[in-house]
Amino acid sequence: MKNYNYTFTILLFLGSYFISDFAFSQRTIRGTVTSADGDLIGATVQIKGSQNGTSTDIDGKYSITVPEGYDVLIFRYVGFENKEVTIGTQTVIDVELGKSEGLSEVVIMNSLAGRVAGVRIRGNSSRTKRKAKNISYKEVNTESYANNEENGFSSVSQNPLSTFSIDVDKASYSNVRRFLNDGEMPPQDAVRVEEMINYFNYDYNEPTGKHPFGVTTEYGNCAWNENHKLVLVGLQAKKIKKDNLPNSNIVFLLDVSGSMNSHNKLPLLKKGLTELVKELRENDKVAIVVYAGAAGVVLPSTSGTKKEEIIAALDKLSAGGSTAGGQGIELAYKIAKENFIKDGTNRVILCTDGDFNVGSSSDGDMQRLIEKQRESGVFLTCLGFGMGNYKDSKLETLADKGNGNYGYIDDFQEARKMLVTEFSGTLFTLAKDVKIQIEFNPNYVAAYRLVGYENRLLNEEDFDNDTKDAGEIGVGHTVTALYEIIPVGVKSDFLPKKDNKGKRLKYQNSEVSEAAGSQELMTVKFRYKQPDGKKSTEFEEIIMNEVKINNSENFVWTNVVAMFGMILTDSKYKKEKDSDLYKWILENAPNAKTKDEEGYRGEFIRLVKTAESLKK
Repeated sequence: MKNYNYTFTILLFLGSYFISDFAFSQRTIRGTVTSADGDLIGATVQIKGSQNGTSTDIDGKYSITVPEGYDVLIFRYVGFENKEVTIGTQTVIDVELGKSEGLSEVVIMNSLAGRVAGVRIRGNSSRTKRKAKNISYKEVNTESYANNEENGFSSVSQNPLSTFSIDVDKASYSNVRRFLNDGEMPPQDAVRVEEMINYFNYDYNEPTGKHPFGVTTEYGNCAWNENHKLVLVGLQAKKIKKDNLPNSNIVFLLDVSGSMNSHNKLPLLKKGLTELVKELRENDKVAIVVYAGAAGVVLPSTSGTKKEEIIAALDKLSAGGSTAGGQGIELAYKIAKENFIKDGTNRVILCTDGDFNVGSSSDGDMQRLIEKQRESGVFLTCLGFGMGNYKDSKLETLADKGNGNYGYIDDFQEARKMLVTEFSGTLFTLAKDVKIQIEFNPNYVAAYRLVGYENRLLNEEDFDNDTKDAGEIGVGHTVTALYEIIPVGVKSDFLPKKDNKGKRLKYQNSEVSEAAGSQELMTVKFRYKQPDGKKSTEFEEIIMNEVKINNSENFVWTNVVAMFGMILTDSKYKKEKDSDLYKWILENAPNAKTKDEEGYRGEFIRLVKTAESLKK
C-alpha cells in the first residue's frame, strides 16, 4: 500500500508540474485594434517569428494564444502603418494604428524573428527553433507553381499578330504579398505580372455602346528601357448596382481536410464566407458541400433570407482527413445544376489550399472534369488559402477551365475585398471567352512583347474559333494589358533577327497600302460571347502613333507595378540595375496614388520597400 501511495504521489506531482509548465509556456493575449476613426474590423494580429495569427472581429477585438519563446505581436491593416508590440507581462494589449500618408511614414517590415534560411518555424520552445536551423526551405515546403517563362520579343515582319485571352485573376499579387509580409522573396514562378497589375482598379473609359466593356488605350515611354515604348490597353466592364444584378445560385465547395487545419485556412475561409452570406438577397440561394475523406452536403440549397441558418452551418465546420477533391467537385456541380436559375448567376465557389490527394488529383484529371462540367452553364470561382502545401498551379488550371476566376486570400481584408467589396465582379459574369488580337504596323513597330499573360497566349487562328475557351470578365472589372514596343529604327539588344517570311495583312498587303502608310500604330480587335452565348461578337479599336509625354496615372501605375514584377522575376528585359529600378518605383509611385481610398496602392509601396530591404 505504501508503494502504491508513493507512486501515486510522484505521478500527481509530475502531472502538476507538467500542467503548470504548460500553462506557463503559453499566454492568451486579448485586446482591441482601433484607428482615429474607430474600431478596425479584420486587422491582422500575428505572432512575430511564426505563422500563427488571428484577425479582429466586428468590434475590433481579438484573442490570441502565444507560445513560449515568442514575445512580439505585429498588427497590420491595409493603408495603415504596421505596429510591433512587445508582450512582456501584459495580458491585454490595445493598439491604435495610424494611417500611412506617404513614403516617409511607411513602416518597413524586415525578416520576421525566427526566420532561418526561408523556413517557417513552428513550435513552442527554443529547442524546436534550434533544430529548424538545419532544415532547408525546399525540404519543408511543398507549394507548387507552374513554370512561368517570360514572353520574348516577336518580329512584326515575321509575326504581325499577337493573340491572347484576357485574365482577371488577382491571386498572384496577394500571394506575393503573403511572402513579403513573412519576410521572404516569392518564388519567381509565383509571380504573374498581369495579375499584379490587374489587382488594382483603374480609371478607364466606361462602356457607352452595345458592348459590355469600354476600352482605353495609351502610348508612352517605357520606364525600364528608355529606348523602348509601352502601349496600354485597358478594359472597363459595365458597373451594375447590386439590386439590379440577376439572382444567384451559389454552391460553396469547402475543403475541410486535415491540411486546412490552421488559422489562415479554414477559420479564415469561414469568416470570409460569412461576410459574403451577409450580402445575399431574398432570391439568392446557397448550398454548402464539404469534402475530406469523402464529399457530403452540409446545407441544401437555402434562401438568402435564412442567413443565420447558413452562417450556423459554416460555424460547425472543422478540419480533418484526406482530400477527395474530385468527388466534391462533382457533387457541387450536381447541386448547382439541380437548382439552376435561368438568366441568373450559377456558380460553384471552391475554397481550398489545392492539396487534392484522394481520387482524381492530377492537373489533367481535374482539367477534364471541369471542362466537362462548364457546359452546364455553371461557372467556377477558386479561392486559395494558406501556405506550405499550397497548390497554385492546380487552382489556376481549375479556374481557367471552369469559366471562372481565381483569387488567393491571405488575410481577412482580402476576403472582404474579393467577397464583399468586389462581390459583383467575383460572381456575375458580363462576357465570356474574351480574346484580344493585335496587328502591328511594320512602318512603326519593329518588334513587340506582351508583358505577362504567359499562360494565356493563343494561336492566331484561335481568335476566330468560337470553340476555343478564353477568359471571363465580371461586373465592374478592369483588365489591363501592356505591350513593350521596339520602334522602327531603334537599335536594341532584344530585336529579333529579320525574317522575310512575314504574312501580308492589313498593314503589309499592297492592296491596303493606305493603312500601312497612315499614322496607325496598331489595330486592336476584341472578341467575346454573352455569358450564355455560343457565338462571338467582334469589334476593334485603332491606336495611333502618337507618344504621350505627360502620361496618365493609369499609365504610370501600370509601369510601376510591371517594373516591380520584373524585379521579382529577375526579367532579362530590365535594362537597369535593380537598385535603380527600386529608386524609380519609389519616386514615381506616390504620384500615381491620388485615388487610393482603400489604401492598396500605399500598401504596394510598403511591399516594394520590404522587398528592397530583403535584397540588401
